[in-house]
Amino acid sequence: MLQGHQSWKFENKPVIISTATIVGPEEGKGPLVNDFDIIHEDNWIGQDSWEQAEQKFMEETVKLAIKKANLTSDGIDFYLGGDLMNQIISNSFTARTLAVPYLGVFGACSTSMVSLSLSSLLVNSGAANHVACGACSHNSSVEKQFRYPTEYGSQKPPTAQYTVTGAGASIIAKEGNGPRVTGATIGKVVDMGITDPFNMGVAMAPAAVDTIEAHLRDFQITPDHYDLIVTGDLAKVGHQIATDLFHKHKIPIDQTEFKDCGLMIYELDSYLIIAGGSGCGCSAVVTYGHLMKKLRNGELNRILVVATGALHSPISYQQGESIPCIAHAVSIESE
Repeated sequence: MLQGHQSWKFENKPVIISTATIVGPEEGKGPLVNDFDIIHEDNWIGQDSWEQAEQKFMEETVKLAIKKANLTSDGIDFYLGGDLMNQIISNSFTARTLAVPYLGVFGACSTSMVSLSLSSLLVNSGAANHVACGACSHNSSVEKQFRYPTEYGSQKPPTAQYTVTGAGASIIAKEGNGPRVTGATIGKVVDMGITDPFNMGVAMAPAAVDTIEAHLRDFQITPDHYDLIVTGDLAKVGHQIATDLFHKHKIPIDQTEFKDCGLMIYELDSYLIIAGGSGCGCSAVVTYGHLMKKLRNGELNRILVVATGALHSPISYQQGESIPCIAHAVSIESE
């Protein structure tokens, strides 16, 4: 099952038997509006805090994914999930409600593919029959923790990204109907010395390129093996840097469609969005909503989802540390 130096090949091809996505109002205004299960009209969704709202987004989404799989919580062997909150409380509190065996995971904004790759590994190896996995973020809770509270109304630079309010979840099974997970590449930490938390795309782009290059090398394929290679949340600035790096490294990325979830989820002409989307929920809702729909209806046959994450914390930033980044890739094919 080990493929090359840092990849897994899933011979049994675990099946994504169901997915669910729930987003907030800004995400519901974007071009992918028809690909989400539920769009809430406000970001509070009846809760007393942004953090409680984020947890509610995640909880509702996992329950919906389980329901769509015609299962109950008793039929889920493990739940793997994570988010950007300290001690990943959104997912830990969700697991408290679900009452299923739980593995909390953290990869910053790459968490969607961390949870999917590990869930697929469990199912492929026979360690589980049904695994739920997910990731979420909330614009106001994340901004408050990592930058400035929404109420502060701070001016943001042109490189800033808008954290997605939303949650995505999937159910991975040994058998059934749905897209299949064929492989994964676990990324290395890459740190280019970037220290600006308003410039995440620049910080994460080299990690995305490093993981994609490793994936192509480990599986001995070229980019045209996939109909689409999509990064998590490099947004406008980071996606262009990644494209330039591929050309510099002589990787023929132009053989396939190369896109970014942070550019797909919003209309970029909004004063709120600026450079594009970000957050754990960004790649989660685009993958489990938009891309799964295209795989199921035959518009796409093979895709590589490369979720990217910045592994800093408020404390490390305040202490002057640079921002280490990582990217994890999962290959998925239609049924």
